[in-house]
Amino acid sequence: MKIRYLFQYIRYLFRSKHRKGFGIHSPFVFRLVTDVIEEQTPYYKYSLIEKVRRLYLKTDKEVTVENFGTGESGRKKISTIVKHSAKSKAYAQVLFRLVNFYKSENILELGTSFGLTTMYLAAPNSKAKVVSIEGSKEIAEYAKLSFKRAGFENIHVETGNIDTCLSQVLAGFERLDFVFFDANHRKDATLDYFSRCLPKSHAKSVFVIDDIYWSKEMTQAWEEIKKRPEVRVTIDLFFYGIVLFDTDLQKEDYTLFFLPGGE
Repeated sequence: MKIRYLFQYIRYLFRSKHRKGFGIHSPFVFRLVTDVIEEQTPYYKYSLIEKVRRLYLKTDKEVTVENFGTGESGRKKISTIVKHSAKSKAYAQVLFRLVNFYKSENILELGTSFGLTTMYLAAPNSKAKVVSIEGSKEIAEYAKLSFKRAGFENIHVETGNIDTCLSQVLAGFERLDFVFFDANHRKDATLDYFSRCLPKSHAKSVFVIDDIYWSKEMTQAWEEIKKRPEVRVTIDLFFYGIVLFDTDLQKEDYTLFFLPGGE
């Protein structure tokens, strides 16, 4: 796995045609890259959320992890999960900036974990509706406690297997402005979740697929998503795949050489 992942990253570096907006002819996509994705402004909410991350990294407590994607479960240290599985602050802050730029109000996250990315999704607008689905009950409770202590009142966590509860969650949305897919990292599951969310999308919706090179299956899923007729623009950041649906945009796939910054 590690060798394949390293190989994929090297390929990504060689395929990256765009850096700092270079070579992007679409004025909108150029602005999105230079003013949003690569923005370096240290929004004050960043420090609040990163304080929660530091607390997680210091704890020796263990939780039961229920992985519906693999059928495996077991006890793991919270600090280990957050250190190795949580999105880095640089990539989590990309989500914040995208939500902030698009003024997204109806946000869905598939895979809460300990809620760091959830808070980044909720932080731009305290009135936004943010629903996140988490399979592990114990982890979900930790996330809820973190949201409460950090003052986030616009987040609802739905606990359960996404396969069975996604339909009910989607029924609670008239439309989806932003969806972050960070759950079952299998091809069929990823494509299924994407397809089920698609009817709620609109021209200004943004879908972000996590870990598009995590496995061969995830890369295959990403390639199929890029070919969907509803998809107009995709932006490959290696760790993320960003999907736009605006019909005013010319259909194109961008591979952005992204150098993580942040506070």
